[in-house]
Amino acid sequence: MSLEAFKDRNIGSQNYVPVQIDEYPTTGWDKFKQVVNRSLSGELFGGLWVVLREMIKFDIHTIQYPKEKLPLGPRYRAVHKLLRLLESGNERCIGCGLCEKICVADCIRMETKVDENSRKEVTEYSINLGRCIFCGYCAEVCPELAVVHGGRYENVSEQRAHFALKDDMLTPIDLLKEQKEFPGFGAISPNADELIKKTPTAY
Repeated sequence: MSLEAFKDRNIGSQNYVPVQIDEYPTTGWDKFKQVVNRSLSGELFGGLWVVLREMIKFDIHTIQYPKEKLPLGPRYRAVHKLLRLLESGNERCIGCGLCEKICVADCIRMETKVDENSRKEVTEYSINLGRCIFCGYCAEVCPELAVVHGGRYENVSEQRAHFALKDDMLTPIDLLKEQKEFPGFGAISPNADELIKKTPTAY
């Protein structure tokens, strides 16, 4: 098509096909006839047959949540988890603050102090899940793999404060053996137990 033909706004010179549209009913009897014609059309019975066929097959595709749950992908970014060291059970977080600095939603807050052994200790750590966009930057930047995304996505509560509790994200001591490790820098190798050497100080 040439530029002149493209700029031509004269509809009569174009090969347009007009759409056949029935006239709108004006009287009550015409409206009633239109409803009857549309109700008794073949499309309606075709749709009813599809519904009846699926009901007869009893092939139910509905997931009975919460008893049944769909499997999540390994890269799904759900509610955060704070991991512990498998050797000692101590928290992996060293209080570097990189996750707080890189957070684009500004939802991570961390407070640290120096303990009696002159080591930095994390006293308060909170993630406001009401503001979190689950981008995953905090998990990627963590040098100790302390912050990861778990598989828990049910974070419903009546209080906003419940979305930021550290105790809910930290792995309990009694469930330390069930803690799932994630591959990456600083991850536990398969032969980690063989490589551990006894040291005079507690790790």
